[in-house]
Amino acid sequence: MRVGGALTSIVASFVLVAGALAPAAGARTAPPEQHTGIPRLTDDEGRTLTLRGWNVEDKTNRGDRALSAITEKHFRDLRAKGFGFARLLIFWDDLEPRRGHYSDGYLRKIERILDWARKYRVQVLLDAHQDVFGPAFGHRGIPAWATRTDGLPFTPHPDDWFAEYFEPAVQRAFTHLYEDPDLQRAQARMWQVVAERLGRHPAVLGYDLINEPMGEVREGEDLATAARRIEARQLTPMYNRLARAVRSVDHGSNWLFVEPTPVVGEGVPTGLGEIRDRRTVYAPHFYNTAMEAGADYDPSAGWIESYEAAVTAYPRRRHVPVVVGEWGPLNNRLPMMGRFYRDAMASLSRYSSGWAGYVWCYGGGYCALDENGAFAANKDRTATPYAPAVAGTVHSDRYDDGTRVYRLSYTAGRRGTTEISLPPAAGRWRVSVDGRAEVRRHGGEVWIRAREGARVTVTVTGTARG
Repeated sequence: MRVGGALTSIVASFVLVAGALAPAAGARTAPPEQHTGIPRLTDDEGRTLTLRGWNVEDKTNRGDRALSAITEKHFRDLRAKGFGFARLLIFWDDLEPRRGHYSDGYLRKIERILDWARKYRVQVLLDAHQDVFGPAFGHRGIPAWATRTDGLPFTPHPDDWFAEYFEPAVQRAFTHLYEDPDLQRAQARMWQVVAERLGRHPAVLGYDLINEPMGEVREGEDLATAARRIEARQLTPMYNRLARAVRSVDHGSNWLFVEPTPVVGEGVPTGLGEIRDRRTVYAPHFYNTAMEAGADYDPSAGWIESYEAAVTAYPRRRHVPVVVGEWGPLNNRLPMMGRFYRDAMASLSRYSSGWAGYVWCYGGGYCALDENGAFAANKDRTATPYAPAVAGTVHSDRYDDGTRVYRLSYTAGRRGTTEISLPPAAGRWRVSVDGRAEVRRHGGEVWIRAREGARVTVTVTGTARG
C-alpha cells in the first residue's frame, strides 16, 4: 500500500479517535527467546523458518507482455544479497481475461519465473494482487467482467491513487465480489486453477489470497469500525471459501496467507475470525501514513510499538504464524531513516516469521536497488545475518545492528540442517559455533548439523560494514 496525501488525514483522524497511535512510552516487548504465544513458520522437516525477501512485480505490462519486466537477474541478485524469499505479484485479469477462459500463456510465464526462483533457491509466495480493485478503474487485479458498481460514480485521483478506494463505485465492487454467489465461485475457481497448475512447483511456498482487501464504508461508520466489520463478515467467509477451493487441489503442502484490510497498518487490531485451515499465515502490511506522505520517522510517536501491539493480537489468539507481506517507506534518505530500519527490523524479528520488503527493482522510488544494482539508501540495513531454517527448538535469535553481531541459540532436533545466511560481504563475517556440531561454510551460507538434544550457539560477527 502506498498511501497518498489526501488519505493521510482520513486515516489519521480515525486512528487518533481509536487511540491506536497513542505514544507507547515505556512499552516493553518480549525478547525473541521468551514465549510470544505466536507459532513460527515451519517446513516439511519441522525446521523453524525465517523468510526474508522482497516483492517482485510487473504492474506495467499485461496480455502478451505480462510479466516481461521480471527477469532471471531479479532472483540471481536476491540470492546474491542474502535473501531467499519473493512475493510474486500475479493478476487475475491476466489469468482470466474473459470469464471462464484461463490463459495458458500466462501460467507458463509464471512457471518460467518459478523455475528461476528454484534455480537460485528462492521460495515464492504467489500473491493475487489488486490495486483499486482492477482494470475497470485503471489499475490491475480483479477482471473488468467481475466488476459490478450498480452505476455508482468513480472519480480518478491521479495524484493520490489510494484515495480511489473510497470512491463509491470501487467500494460497491468489493461488496459484490464478497457477496455475489457467481463471483464467489469465479474467484474460487481462479485459485483452483492456480493451485492445481503451480502448487506442486518446488519453489512455491504458498498463496496470498488477495492483496490489501478493502470494502464498503456504511453511512455513520468510521473507518476503523468499517474495517473490523468487513474483516469479520466478508473477509473471513471469503478466506474460508478460498481455502476450501485451494485444498480441493492442494491437499496441504503449501501455506495460505490471509491479509486484513490495510487499516491494520496504523495499529488498529483486525476483526478477522477463524480461518479453518491448519496451514494459515497472518500476513499484514507495515506502512505508516505520515511516512508515506513524506514525513520522516519519529520514534517518539510510538507507531512501531503500537503497530506491534495491535498486529500480534490476532496471531496470538488464533495461534498462527505471521509474515509481513509488504513494508518500507518511499523516501529512505531522510535523516531518521537509518533509525527507522534499525527499529523496524528489531520489531519484525520479535514476532514474525519473516517479511517481504517493497519492492525488488532497479531505479528510484521504492526500489531496493539503484540502476547499478547497489542498495538504495539505508536499504542495506535489511541485509543482515539470519537463519532461514533452524533444525531444532530456537531459544534466541537476534541481530544487534549497533555491534553487528548475530547470535542464534537452539537445541538440535531429530533431523535436518540449520542454515545461516550472510550478507554479500561474506568474507567480512566471522562465524563461530559452540556445541558439538558439524559445520560447513560455502560463500554466504553456513550449514550446521548436530545430534538431537545438543545445545548449539552460533555467533556471527561483522568486522566492517559491507
